[in-house]
Amino acid sequence: MSGVQRLDKKGDLWKNRARELQLRLRDRFRVAVERHRCRPEIFSQDGFFSSSVQRWLRLFHDFRRDSLPSSSVLYRKRVSEDLNAEEDSVILRMLQAVAVPVLGNVCHVFMNGLNRVQVYGVEKLHEALLNRPKNTPLITVSNHVASVDDPFVIASLLPPRVLLDAQNLRWTLCASDRCFKNPVTSAFFRSVKVLPVSRGEGIYQKGMDIALSKLNTGGWVHIFPEGSRSRDGGKTIGSSKRGVGRLVLDADNVPMVVPFVHSGMQEIMPVGASFPRIGKTVTVVIGDPIEFDDLVNEESKQQTCIQRKTL
Repeated sequence: MSGVQRLDKKGDLWKNRARELQLRLRDRFRVAVERHRCRPEIFSQDGFFSSSVQRWLRLFHDFRRDSLPSSSVLYRKRVSEDLNAEEDSVILRMLQAVAVPVLGNVCHVFMNGLNRVQVYGVEKLHEALLNRPKNTPLITVSNHVASVDDPFVIASLLPPRVLLDAQNLRWTLCASDRCFKNPVTSAFFRSVKVLPVSRGEGIYQKGMDIALSKLNTGGWVHIFPEGSRSRDGGKTIGSSKRGVGRLVLDADNVPMVVPFVHSGMQEIMPVGASFPRIGKTVTVVIGDPIEFDDLVNEESKQQTCIQRKTL
């Protein structure tokens, strides 16, 4: 077998593996959003509860839904207008205009110059980022194996000219007890478009509200649906938390969701390492955009039916 034939065979193998990963990612993240939807019918589908218990559960479900401010259109509008202004001051935008391009290009050079990055499907991310319809928010989701997955992996996927445009680059989330320990680290991470979230406070906290406000203005938010780093060095992908479901369902416009999975960052930044390593290879597979319009439309119909029954 010639060298060209071996390369073609290896390329076909990677294409098949990439397609398989795309299908797995699509199904996994759709399940995460499906679990977050408000569906009163869920209690009557399995036949386990008695009719009396079902009625009480429906009452509790309706009370919980009506009590959550984020489930109302008025609240989402207030999030977009008020909370977005907190992270959009003139000083902060000036800092971001400098810090984001500098950090992004340094990470790009480190990943593509001192390490090696193999990317499959990068055109899907570029198309979503640069050519999606106006006012359509973008959510990217990926597995989480190392503390520097963001910004290193994100920066490695974008050309330097795109990394110069701080306004259109991603927002992301980080635990307040990790990235916002003191005023110095807080100022740094805010200047590179990182939002604080508090562990244990759930998906209806201020950090998630601000992330939602960024989506409501057509922005890009990157999120790790697993909620924490992999415990086995990236060998498996954990279950998705409900945060990505909230961002999809509560956004004013249905976001475009682009998944990708990567492997090799655990070699660049192993657990316990103080500095990233060089000479390693990272492989990234970017999947097709995941459609959620059907789930959002079904949710809207159910909300309309509930309101009519209430009236």
